[in-house]
Amino acid sequence: MDCETQKDTELEAPSIIDRYYTRWYRTDLKGQPCEDHCILQHSNRLCVVTLAETHPVLQNGRTIKSIDYQISNGCSRLNNKVSGKSKRGGQFLTDFAPLCRITCSDESKYTIYSCIRGRLLEVNENILERPNLLLEKPSTEGYVAVILPKFEESKSVTENLLSRKEFEMIVSKRDEPQAS
Repeated sequence: MDCETQKDTELEAPSIIDRYYTRWYRTDLKGQPCEDHCILQHSNRLCVVTLAETHPVLQNGRTIKSIDYQISNGCSRLNNKVSGKSKRGGQFLTDFAPLCRITCSDESKYTIYSCIRGRLLEVNENILERPNLLLEKPSTEGYVAVILPKFEESKSVTENLLSRKEFEMIVSKRDEPQAS
């Protein structure tokens, strides 16, 4: 194989995310324009909640002031403890269960939701210490949480989510100038 062919092959190699996960999207969560979330679904049913590249937190050079997993006085996602093969003890989440709240340096606040039903396996504590991971690597080291849908719901969990193609169509329509 010559050098040029090898370089082309290296450039076209899919990322780990593209290779092993299916991207699903939820747009305009709770009626908030552009507050889009991305769910990375692995073939083993695990779902990783991340911010979609169009989310306002990732736009306009914003910086993150704080991330808080304390949802209410009695509920902190940091207190989630799972054990055993069937992941007992994990908090059960509904589609619109808040996972965390992000405050940006311009004082704008965003709530990140689970988007799917399932058991919370872990939250990413690394983004508490290094919030820039969320900005720099939102699909990998900057993920928000990992959720395991119930086995019997694993096929239907994506019914309310958009494929990448559907998501891109919605985003392109947002970018079109509105006729007055």
